[in-house]
Amino acid sequence: MQVYRFLTADDDASFCHKVSEALSKGWELYGSPTYAFDADANKMRCGQAVVKEVGPDFAYSPDVKLGGL
Repeated sequence: MQVYRFLTADDDASFCHKVSEALSKGWELYGSPTYAFDADANKMRCGQAVVKEVGPDFAYSPDVKLGGL
């Protein structure tokens, strides 16, 4: 089974660090990154989907903290 996360952050180094950390923990990029203007905050925001293969003993529930996988 694959699990999915969507990472977001302001358009600065924090976004790159967030994605790099996920990759270092075995997550893989899924699709293209996104880039959008947040009018309320008056700044650009980035997003990137990532997926990770989990074992057959993994039991999904909405309470699972995906960042801890």
